[in-house]
Amino acid sequence: MSDVIITAGTIITMDESAPRAEAVAVSNGKIVAVGSLADCQTALPGASVVDSHAAALMPGFVESHSHPIVSGIATQAPAHSIAPWDAPTWNDVLAVFAAAMKSEPADKPLLFNGFDALLHERPMPNAADLDAIFGDRVAVVADNSGHGVYFTSALIKQNGWDVNPPADPVGGSFTRDADGKLVGQAWELPAVLIVAQPVMTALGGNPLHSAMAFYRIMAEYGITSTSEMTYNKALLPAYQAIAQMPNNPLRVSLYHVSTEDGCELPLESSVSTDLLVKGGIKLWADGSPWVGNIAISFPYLQTEATKRAGITGDRIGEKGMNYTRSDLDALLDKFAPTGNQMSVHVNGDMGLDVVLDAFENALTKYKLMGTNHGWRLEHVGACRGDQFERAARMGLQLSMAPFQFYYWGDLLDGQMFDSQYGAQWQRFRDAFDSGAPVAFHNDGSVTPPTPLLNVQTAVTRRTRSGALRGENQQISLHEGLAAETINAARVLKREDLVGSIEVGKLADFVELSADPYEVDVLKLSTECQVLGTWLGGNRIDLDAFMGVAKSVPADEHKDLHKHATHRC
Repeated sequence: MSDVIITAGTIITMDESAPRAEAVAVSNGKIVAVGSLADCQTALPGASVVDSHAAALMPGFVESHSHPIVSGIATQAPAHSIAPWDAPTWNDVLAVFAAAMKSEPADKPLLFNGFDALLHERPMPNAADLDAIFGDRVAVVADNSGHGVYFTSALIKQNGWDVNPPADPVGGSFTRDADGKLVGQAWELPAVLIVAQPVMTALGGNPLHSAMAFYRIMAEYGITSTSEMTYNKALLPAYQAIAQMPNNPLRVSLYHVSTEDGCELPLESSVSTDLLVKGGIKLWADGSPWVGNIAISFPYLQTEATKRAGITGDRIGEKGMNYTRSDLDALLDKFAPTGNQMSVHVNGDMGLDVVLDAFENALTKYKLMGTNHGWRLEHVGACRGDQFERAARMGLQLSMAPFQFYYWGDLLDGQMFDSQYGAQWQRFRDAFDSGAPVAFHNDGSVTPPTPLLNVQTAVTRRTRSGALRGENQQISLHEGLAAETINAARVLKREDLVGSIEVGKLADFVELSADPYEVDVLKLSTECQVLGTWLGGNRIDLDAFMGVAKSVPADEHKDLHKHATHRC
């Protein structure tokens, strides 16, 4: 790896002590000088000078909460995406269905991911609905939330479920008619996997290639560090394989699902921890706002939108919790002494109260209060400012979801909830004012990995339609960019390596077509384009990266489908 000095129109460091620079000097993959070109040449004499031709160079974006492998398998070929950003209307979805039936052999199953009853404005389909479209073909349609899946009668018959329907697995269920027969709907991960995994395996192709395709998408949006928030041990070979490929564009922090035995143990890997590291342990306090199972203290409205989506409001409050308080205490008693960073998915305000109580008890009990424990709260869509203040006092970190407000904001405000709650969804201003570190994420593949759109959304409080909602929760552009760089690195406990352009850190950069501080923030995501990324001082060649996939034997990771599980 040769020494190099990189220049750009401007270098935005995200280092408060020296926010701008002319050049950055890199040796052995690390930053050795930041400042003027002369400063860098003095620090690294003889190094070649490379003009990036970017209007601005920034630290590579950090995605604090994602699922790269499952996102690739769920959305990339041979699967088909019908998510609302790829197929905005039900007619668009029908067009994807028709194209897939035309292009794929009649005996090959079809898998589609991304149905959303709220955004597609259509009730959740069942077998009868899908049979009218697919006839006698085996087809599966996965809900974008990850909490449900819909399937044809042909799949029911193929599995013998028309004669001998499966029992509901622990933690999951099948919708049945009055006679106990399946109607083509399954709910929650255990049941979803019973339906989807055999179909994913039968699709063929190489699931590692699909995962790599999503890596590419993340890099094209400027991301250089990310996370896997539903890691299980069976995913390790795939993550190791990709990490060691030439032009691998991402560093990955793994968060182990709490349901797997040994999740508290250190990662045993041959890959450098710079590229692949164990982050902590992941739990789910409640469910998804889009299917109505979150622990909130206020009701869903009964509107045309919620009725169409099947949200009755009977699974909120305590019914929206996946754990009782005693369950959480028991888990934290097991994991807190191991030194792992705890990460908890929680959307509802009532759910966060329970989590905060349990966290405070465990942090105090195990003498972690006041230490750099870094425990995390994920999404926090309906949560309040006073809760964020309490979280900050406990040393907790917030990984927030601007995409929830951007894509669903017009529904949240007035159609799903009263405006006093819906317009305040994702309280960015309150979160930053609390003093807690605040990061942003997209939870791929729940939404596309779009850091600059996240920033635009949080700064402007504009939804996808352009509507302004909850103006009091606007933040500054600088705060938004910090949430995608240095703050996100802190949430991953990687701030010593990435997140800002400082001496001693890894040379991970994103090239931008414009200075984000100079463009109209309402157009940030369109006028400020990502031109490329650097990892460890090397400019990433994504075509070369994808070319490596051709050398991976098709059967080397053939079972990867079976272990790529739940998102969120």
